[in-house]
Amino acid sequence: MAIDDISTLIGRVSLKDRAAFSALYSQTSPKLFAICVRILKDRAEAEEALQEIYIKIWQRADRYVSGGPHPMSWLLVIARNHAIDHLRARKPVANTIDEAYDLADSAPDPEKTAINAAEGRRIDNCMNELEADRADAVRKAYVEGLSYEELAEVFGVPLNTMRTWLRRSLLKLRECMER
Repeated sequence: MAIDDISTLIGRVSLKDRAAFSALYSQTSPKLFAICVRILKDRAEAEEALQEIYIKIWQRADRYVSGGPHPMSWLLVIARNHAIDHLRARKPVANTIDEAYDLADSAPDPEKTAINAAEGRRIDNCMNELEADRADAVRKAYVEGLSYEELAEVFGVPLNTMRTWLRRSLLKLRECMER
């Protein structure tokens, strides 16, 4: 399909044209699905992610700037980012009872406990140097495992703003920890 055709379809989708959306899906879904399968490595998850991606496209088509980036690139970036966010949202699960038992049975020795406690205090002190909302975002991302998309919704900021918050916060934390 030609660049202009995809761009035109996205423009019509931004006007909530269902026929254009159906045509856009027919023309672009195989490539977007391939991206999802490659990243998620699970066909069922990729199918679910693809549905969510097209919901995003329907909702965000008005953000596409005709004559800007290649329209297929714009769609592929949405798919790639969503699949990565979906991958990050996975929660690790113990596969066997033995693995769970091994995790529960391992008690660290007193020296490791003291080192971990000291390191924890250093991290807490460095976290206190961050702005409160940035520190909260870092905790939710790296302790609770929230994705960029989920964090952006929680804090009511655009996705790229959340990425910037986390990147800058991690740089400040690294600088603080190196002192």
